[in-house]
Amino acid sequence: MQTVLLVIHLLITVAMIGVILIQRSEGGMGLGGGTMGGLMTTRGSANLLTHTTAILAACFLATSLGLAILAKHQNRPSSILDQTSQTQPATPQ
Repeated sequence: MQTVLLVIHLLITVAMIGVILIQRSEGGMGLGGGTMGGLMTTRGSANLLTHTTAILAACFLATSLGLAILAKHQNRPSSILDQTSQTQPATPQ
């Protein structure tokens, strides 16, 4: 279950990075530098990209919380100091 959720999380991350880079920059140091004309300049596509970014961010948050909850409930020691050694150290002869 954790592996499936991790793969979905990575896909959402890559998609979110792509959607953010496609958006029109407002003078910052983004892709295109704010002078990108023709590709995504209409108001409708800006609204679509904004909504897509918000949906992907919500999915990213949900998968992050899911991964944190799954990691908390695993049966692993919480610290190296909590681990007990099953084998006894070799005694010098």
